Amino acid sequence: MPFPSSPRVLTGPRRRSLLASAAGAALLVGCSTGSDSGGAGESPSPDERVRVRAARDSEELARRYDAVMAAYPALAERLRPLRAQVAAHVEAFGGTAKTSPGVTAPTAPPSGSTAAPTGSATPEGSGSPDGSRAPAGAEASGSPAAQQTAKSALAGLAAAERSLSDRRTAVLIQVPGELARLLASVAAAGAAHAYLLTEGDK
Repeated sequence: MPFPSSPRVLTGPRRRSLLASAAGAALLVGCSTGSDSGGAGESPSPDERVRVRAARDSEELARRYDAVMAAYPALAERLRPLRAQVAAHVEAFGGTAKTSPGVTAPTAPPSGSTAAPTGSATPEGSGSPDGSRAPAGAEASGSPAAQQTAKSALAGLAAAERSLSDRRTAVLIQVPGELARLLASVAAAGAAHAYLLTEGDK
């Protein structure tokens, strides 16, 4: 009896396209899945606690994206679509996604103005994932030091996405079908995000 040939490993642009599509598919699945919390006055079930924790984890991840975009405005265009998907995952798990401060509606400064972004648009502790900030003027100058720091910030986001994806995959066998499918879809999106955050540096 002939055995089916093993599938070929996808590489190059086609693989990147499929990964991006996987992230979008997780977004669609997440947005279409509602909450199944119990009635008023009831203690949350173990499944509901998993859902609440997942929403909080996605909220924290969204704040990390906000911090990096505030510290490195040049990365905002690249990160904004991924951050939007993370926000959609918050809502898919029953949470309330917050608008990304200072990056959702960028406007050009008045003619002749060189004002830097105000501190009000920067979340507390923002900067690189370890809480540090880029040197003044470094991001705009495109210096090697600034580029390396921005690369480290992207690596930190990728690590956070990967870690959260692994944790969600680990609890799949502990939850029922609907929630397990949602967690699996969002975990797949996180793995795709981690790849997309680092592929540009290779």
